[in-house]
Amino acid sequence: MTDHPRDRFDLMPDTAAETAFVEALERGRLHHAWLLCGPEGVGKASFAYRAARRLLGAAPDPVRGPLGARPDDPVSRLVSAQSHPDLLVLERLVEGGKTKRNISVDQARDLPEFFAKSPSRARHRVAIIDAADDLNLNAANALLKVLEEPPERGVLLLVTHAPGRLLATIRSRCRRLAFPVWSEDRLADLIARRTGVVGEAGRRAAAMAGGSPGRALALAEGPVVEADELARAWVAAETVDRAEQLAVIDGFRGAEGQARFDMLMARLIAAVRERALEAGPGQGSRWAELWTRLSDLPDRASGLNLDKGDVLSGALADLARTKAAVC
Repeated sequence: MTDHPRDRFDLMPDTAAETAFVEALERGRLHHAWLLCGPEGVGKASFAYRAARRLLGAAPDPVRGPLGARPDDPVSRLVSAQSHPDLLVLERLVEGGKTKRNISVDQARDLPEFFAKSPSRARHRVAIIDAADDLNLNAANALLKVLEEPPERGVLLLVTHAPGRLLATIRSRCRRLAFPVWSEDRLADLIARRTGVVGEAGRRAAAMAGGSPGRALALAEGPVVEADELARAWVAAETVDRAEQLAVIDGFRGAEGQARFDMLMARLIAAVRERALEAGPGQGSRWAELWTRLSDLPDRASGLNLDKGDVLSGALADLARTKAAVC
C-alpha cells in the first residue's frame, strides 16, 4: 500500500512549484493562501505536506529537493504522527469504514478558532485542505470568511483537482500553483526507484497511470499488474475460460474481496476503452458502447449491493456479445 502524503519524503512533485514557494518564503512575500491545482494524483497533497513541514520549522534537506526535510526531523515526526499543534488538516472523515462525501461545515468552522491562536512551536500556523473540491457549500463559505480576513502568520494550502468548481471568490484570494502530469519515462523511473519494478511491468504501470505518480506507484504493485494482464487477456480472447472466471470470482470473498473486485473491474473497463480507441469507426462504436455500460457497473453494484460474482459474470457476458457483434 502506498504511503499517505504526510509520510512521503522522497517524492518531489514539481521543482518549479517548490522553487516558487521557497522564493516567496525567503523574500518575505509568502501569500496567505495557496491553490494547488492539477489532476488527481500528481503530488499536490505531497507538496502541501512538504510546504507545511518547512513552514513549521523542519530543517531543510536539499538532497530531497527545495522543500525537502528529513523523516527523522522532530517536526517531520510530529506531522507524520498527526500531532503537530500548529497544523490543521481538513479532509473527508471516515465513519463506520466509509468515507463521507464531503468536508462538512463543522470541520471548516475549526479554521477560525485554529488561526485565532498564536503559533505554539513554529513561526506559522498551517492548514491543509485536501481537497477543497470536497467542501460542501456551507463549508466553502466558512473558508471564504477566513480568506477575507487573512490570519496573521497563518497559511492555507488548498488542494484542488478541479479549481473551476470552487467559488470564484475563493480562487481570487489564493495564489495558484499548477502541477503538470508526469511523463511516462519519469513515472517509469519513479516506479523503478521506489518499488524495484522494472522492464515491461514498470512501463505498463507508467502507461496506465495517466501521468499520476501516486497512481503509478499503486499500479506497480503486483496484484494490479496481474489484474491488468488478466483483463487484457479476456478482452483479446475469443472466449473466457469458465473455470478461470469462477476461480477469480472465488477470490472476491473475504476482507480483501472488494478491493480485488474493484481493481479487476477498473482494469477491464480500461482494456475495453483501449480497444474502443484502437478499433475502426464501425467496430469502435460497439466497443465504446460497451465501455459506457461497464463504466456504470461498479457504482451500480455498490449502490444496489449486488453480488460481485454476478456483476463480473454479467460484464463478461456483455463482452462476449460485443465480440460476436463486431465479428
